[in-house]
Amino acid sequence: MAAAHTPRESAHAAAQGVRQALGGSFAAISKWERELGKLRVLVNTGELAEGEEEFPGDESYPVHEFPEIVGFLHEQWAGGGEPSAWVETAEGPPPPPPWLAEEGPAGGGGGNRQRMAALRRRGRGCCVVAPIVLHGRAWGELYVARRTGEPVFGRTDADFASVLAAVTAAGIAQTERLAEARRLAFTDALTGLANRRAVDMRLDEALELHRRDEVVVSLVVCDLNGLKRVNDSRGHAVGDRLLERFGSVLSLCGAMLPGTLAARLGGDEFCLLSVGPPADEVVKVAGELCDRAGELDLGEGVAVGVASTGDQIGPVRSARRLFRLADAAQYKAKAARSGEPVVAGRHGGKDDPVVRLADAPDRRSGPERRRFRR
Repeated sequence: MAAAHTPRESAHAAAQGVRQALGGSFAAISKWERELGKLRVLVNTGELAEGEEEFPGDESYPVHEFPEIVGFLHEQWAGGGEPSAWVETAEGPPPPPPWLAEEGPAGGGGGNRQRMAALRRRGRGCCVVAPIVLHGRAWGELYVARRTGEPVFGRTDADFASVLAAVTAAGIAQTERLAEARRLAFTDALTGLANRRAVDMRLDEALELHRRDEVVVSLVVCDLNGLKRVNDSRGHAVGDRLLERFGSVLSLCGAMLPGTLAARLGGDEFCLLSVGPPADEVVKVAGELCDRAGELDLGEGVAVGVASTGDQIGPVRSARRLFRLADAAQYKAKAARSGEPVVAGRHGGKDDPVVRLADAPDRRSGPERRRFRR
């Protein structure tokens, strides 16, 4: 689990390890989605029955069919105790061994009809179920089954399953923390869009695809007009609202191009990174972005520049050059107060004024020079 990069990978590693440790033929990990009232299966491992998938897309069960996850088990640890696992069989709860007669059967499932029916239907004779608890709350459950005819899980197995569920919980908590750290590292805090770091990584990967398979890579760079005026006249809180609203418009337009990344580069600069769609489709969406930005109550529209490997812009061997081309186009759009996107390479190929501007030595000064330092 420590080597997992995503919660799904973490759950898969846990299910595999627990199945082996308990000598089961099958294991699953499910998460309690409180807002939906469902136990959603994240992963199934081992011998899968008909209809089961290793990573199911929509396998879930109403939590009221498994009340122990929200009722009985909660009462067990609410007073400071530890959640414990229990055993179910296809024929009902197993009788306790003589030396544990006073303690009752292993666990406290009490013979759940749904689980019993599921065991019979899938050719399994018994299962052990252990709650997964994070931060003192039920997160989900660990489920391990054996084939019909194999030894039934006992109290020792149930106790071991409880320990394994605690280890699983610790691993899931770590993976979730790492996933959140990665999310924060690649997300703009104000708008929720991707940030510059995410764009740089994705663009490097996209250009590798372009070099290898000639995949079209397009960059739409946007400069939000009027933000300084809004900040100076109405305050930064209103300016932040303008940034958030434009971020929503950018996300909406980006969704029109499959697989497109919408990002805030910093300040009043945003971008769309498109991988795959033809240049003409990207330009069309960029025009839609200009129209929608012009309809915002705040601000003064947006200056948009487009650079695509699908246009005549010459070879693009680095992310820096594609950024320079898109920046140069956006700079032309801003200088002309254009209500439409300016597209690099559409007016003369290499002789296009935008291409010449992007490829010229950095002899500019002030804001113009800073604009091209990517």
